[in-house]
Amino acid sequence: MNLVNKKVTHKRFGTGNIVGHDDSIIEIHFGEEQKKFIFPDVFGNHLKLHDEKAASSLEKVIQKQEIERKKIEWQKRKEKELRLKEQQLRMEHAKLMKNHKLHPQSQMVFWCDEEERNSALTDWQVFSGVIKSGNNKGKPNKPIRLHQNSAVLLTEVNPKTPEKDRRILGVYMVKEEFIGKICEDGMIPAHSVYKLKLTEEEANQMLFWKYYINEKYPEKTTWNTGKYRYFDNLWMAQILADIVSMKKETEERELAEKFLSHFCALNRIKEEEIPEPNGVLMRA
Repeated sequence: MNLVNKKVTHKRFGTGNIVGHDDSIIEIHFGEEQKKFIFPDVFGNHLKLHDEKAASSLEKVIQKQEIERKKIEWQKRKEKELRLKEQQLRMEHAKLMKNHKLHPQSQMVFWCDEEERNSALTDWQVFSGVIKSGNNKGKPNKPIRLHQNSAVLLTEVNPKTPEKDRRILGVYMVKEEFIGKICEDGMIPAHSVYKLKLTEEEANQMLFWKYYINEKYPEKTTWNTGKYRYFDNLWMAQILADIVSMKKETEERELAEKFLSHFCALNRIKEEEIPEPNGVLMRA
């Protein structure tokens, strides 16, 4: 829009002619002096165009800019609210991390079906499932015991074989700074480093019930419902120690050793004091 040579009236300086303007500044000649103003903000309360057609066009420009201004203000306000929310979440997260009390059974064993077996060992995450009843029916389960000291054991059992033959497929530490209490989507992702996959031959040697025992039914190897169970921190240490002993390839063995050391440090377990496995299969 070209407003040069258009007549205007200013509340204070009177009548004048526009001698130049750009997207942010307008220059007006009043008698023997020239003044610069912010464009188009000066129009409306302080400055009025004599040309009605030009004034109408300018009003549309001003309205458009006002809409853009409000949009930018809204975006800034939302960004500020988001930053405050993120800051609050970080503070709550830091508080949970600082005040965490080590639970003696904060490890998870997960029952993988055929599809989950492939995805868990490639995507390195599992889904805790959904709540079956009550007010929260249909919502994801929160793995409330899992914390930065927790590992997830991936297992499977062939439908044609007994439960006692459940094999260990792999294991991973939960993602750095993961807190199960605030996990809303039920997804349990893996640590960026500490994750181990077993070969078929290794899995056949690593039977879950060698380590696990249900204290209520110490002679039984039964898993009737649920996708996961929590179990003892010491049992997970036993499993990791056996994986270390079993791994022959240098790089994988080194990772397994680091995994075990990291796990024991977080769970306050002395590696040299890890007892021999004493699960159901060892008591038969």
